[in-house]
Amino acid sequence: MDGRRRNPYELTDETPVYVISIAAQLSGLHPQTLRQYDRLGLVSPDRTAGRGRRYSARDIELLRTVQQLSQDEGINLAGIKRIIELENQVAALQQRVAELSAAVDGAAAAMQQREAQVHASYRRDLVPYQDVQQTGALVVWRPKRPKD
Repeated sequence: MDGRRRNPYELTDETPVYVISIAAQLSGLHPQTLRQYDRLGLVSPDRTAGRGRRYSARDIELLRTVQQLSQDEGINLAGIKRIIELENQVAALQQRVAELSAAVDGAAAAMQQREAQVHASYRRDLVPYQDVQQTGALVVWRPKRPKD
């Protein structure tokens, strides 16, 4: 969630609203297939207090994806489960990378602001020191002799 308070009546793709018969109809699958997918952990819908399944729009899309991978690509259900787990892991890692990137950007901005404050605090009557390149030359100083 993004930290803002949501309207509890707002419907999102993750809101569980479809009973199993409607979810089966929307996904083009038999209700028994949905139960089997739930038992296997492929698509796990939310449950009501009475233990009835409630599917979200995201669940329906996942059911269609499972069906497509199974029928069109010939991937077995164990492979599909692994694919779903890996996709979820990738999504979580992408979210974490975005969070860390935002944190780095914030730290860089804070550092630049602090650096600007330090530069602004310099005394303006001082001359900055410039490192002189060292050479092997020897300079001999002789005081000027007064003219007689």
